[in-house]
Amino acid sequence: MRQMSGHSGQVDANMELESFSKDFLIKLLKLYSRLYLALDGFWYLSVKERSGNEQALACDLWVWEIMSRYELSKVTELLGIQGNNVSTFIKAIRFTPWFWNMKYEVEVNNENDAILTVSHCPTLEALEKEGEGREESICRDVDTIMFQNYAQFFNPDMQAIPLKLPPRKSREEICCQWQFKVR
Repeated sequence: MRQMSGHSGQVDANMELESFSKDFLIKLLKLYSRLYLALDGFWYLSVKERSGNEQALACDLWVWEIMSRYELSKVTELLGIQGNNVSTFIKAIRFTPWFWNMKYEVEVNNENDAILTVSHCPTLEALEKEGEGREESICRDVDTIMFQNYAQFFNPDMQAIPLKLPPRKSREEICCQWQFKVR
């Protein structure tokens, strides 16, 4: 049997999630969110290596166009989130696994207008470290489609408007900034 970090007691094949402490389950959820993000990066890089960046970007766009709606349908159903305004949208995306990896602030102007400012994004930091300049296309193309799909899941008239996107001049700058509003 192995001792699990952050959990007192032994872990064996018969243990169920219900037997873990709340703190341990939170750590486990955060780990799963990082694994979710890592899987996205690994599959992208595998397609890029085999077929080139253009094909990888096309596949990424296709996947996130489908996944964003699928993900929100599951999250909103489980949490009982209903509504068609920006406030509802903000509430729901906070419970998506990829969102747990970021540091951000949300300024809600009213129920149909909010600004999301991301100050830490592991994906952007990995792309900047890579140094190939892919952050411009990933953040501009993929994130715009993903955010627009998330927004339109709630309301076909909701817009995801990029206010600031990479590249950034220094790591002290914000990663990106978006406005979400209903036309």
